[in-house]
Amino acid sequence: NETKVMYFILLGFPTTGELQLLLFSALLLAYLLTVLENFLIIFIIRNNRSLQKPMYFFLGNLSFLEIWYVSVIEPKMIIDVLSHDKRISFQGCMAQLHFFVTFVCTEYVLLAVMAYDRFAAVCKPLRYPLVMSHKFCAQLVAGCWLCGLTTSSIKLSFIARLSFCDVDKINHYFCDISPLLNISCSDSSLAELVDFTLALLVIMVPLCTVVASYICILFTVLKIPSSQGRQKAFSTCSSHLTVVILFYSTTLFTYAHPKLMYTYRANKLVSVLYTVVVPLLNPLIYCLRNKEVRVAMRKTFTCRR
Repeated sequence: NETKVMYFILLGFPTTGELQLLLFSALLLAYLLTVLENFLIIFIIRNNRSLQKPMYFFLGNLSFLEIWYVSVIEPKMIIDVLSHDKRISFQGCMAQLHFFVTFVCTEYVLLAVMAYDRFAAVCKPLRYPLVMSHKFCAQLVAGCWLCGLTTSSIKLSFIARLSFCDVDKINHYFCDISPLLNISCSDSSLAELVDFTLALLVIMVPLCTVVASYICILFTVLKIPSSQGRQKAFSTCSSHLTVVILFYSTTLFTYAHPKLMYTYRANKLVSVLYTVVVPLLNPLIYCLRNKEVRVAMRKTFTCRR
């Protein structure tokens, strides 16, 4: 019964005719706002000298990453809401999977790098300009992308070798690893093991870095005698910590479990959080919770006007 699959059918979310237009409008609006917000952050950072700091260099790279991150998933997802033809070619599915895993893994490591930057700023303020030089920051960002590309390439090399039979329906709204493993008719135990091991590695190492950084930050801040000084130190970390909690909690639920978890509808709902909701909220969190970004934004639009 083994045949070469030419395309897959993305089942997505079953909706009634009345809800289709509403869902289409909501997803389209979310996508356009996400791209616009992130472009706005990049523009503000590049055009304000006060934001030429390592923290905002990493934030600009995060915004650049998230523009591509949502663009890999959401346009196809939006089209499929109204379309009767929900097919995606085998090559297209593998390409979407490759880019999605690359961007997710890169974001994990980049958020950990941003946590280290906050640790250096709060715990080693005198050495901070020397430690976080522009060259070192660029090397860290390049390392994030290299880690994402390497992880994705290893995972894809195992998944692309799997055989698929007459079941070509993917119980998801995009090509993700576990739904593909579920419909494979060949032995996928090795691919599943590689996926699970790399997922834990890419999640847990950055997560441990984030936790260790914030523990050090907490102990350092508690030693500050004035309450105003403590509040100022915490305010520089609050936006990043909020983004970390949102992104890590949703993706950890999905990717730190074996493939059988994908048989449940709950996983698709959680996937919406980290592919649609979290990227939409991240720029708002940085703009609303970061005073320097708010001031720079006000200054930029006042000068333009």
